[in-house]
Amino acid sequence: MAERQRILIVDDDSNIAELISLYLMKECYDTTMVGDGLEAVEVFEQYKPNLVLLDLMLPGIDGYEVCRRIRKTSETPIMMLSAKGETFDKVLGLELGADDYMMKPFEPKELVARVKAILRRVHTDEPAPQQAQQPTPQGEYVQYADIVINQSNYRVTYYGKQVDMPPKEFELLYYLASHPNQVFTREQLLERIWSYEYMGDTRTVDVHVKRIREKVKDHAEWALQTVWGRGYKFELKNRI
Repeated sequence: MAERQRILIVDDDSNIAELISLYLMKECYDTTMVGDGLEAVEVFEQYKPNLVLLDLMLPGIDGYEVCRRIRKTSETPIMMLSAKGETFDKVLGLELGADDYMMKPFEPKELVARVKAILRRVHTDEPAPQQAQQPTPQGEYVQYADIVINQSNYRVTYYGKQVDMPPKEFELLYYLASHPNQVFTREQLLERIWSYEYMGDTRTVDVHVKRIREKVKDHAEWALQTVWGRGYKFELKNRI
């Protein structure tokens, strides 16, 4: 029997944490609840969750700092939670490494749906390959010089090495690379990559592109290009 996926719920409101936990346990997830920011960082190392649901307003240290510390050592998906009325800079959260966010109050079923969507795409328990890369990738992928972007296992192989990317970064890169030389506006990318109704602004796309560029540099034969005044494209160079 497969091991249940683990979700760390970080919220100082025990009623909200218990409600989230109840809905997730009904879907056969294993959950642990923490109400303090400093404790959350410690429990993260011990519990090794597949996903973190992270409230922003916490005693000890806030959710931004928790996210920052987790991101120093792990690419585990993080969904930030914020109450309406709180100051929540969504772009800051994304820049720190959050993968998604929801505003409180939220519909528990929507939260569960988003959790499922993230965990379907992320194989956090799958070890990195120890052997040399297979000559021919398996599954659905796009391949260019020195890079393979494999949608089947959400893996980016760059110069023969695996590059860790959270789901939205991967999906954005894969989508652009799957449509070489085609320009997409930020609004189009929000609609295609963030499939649910997205309440953020177009800066979200810019943040994700910036994070991708930090991991995958432009190549002599291809590049992730900004088209000023329009959007982005995955450009294949020296082609008509």
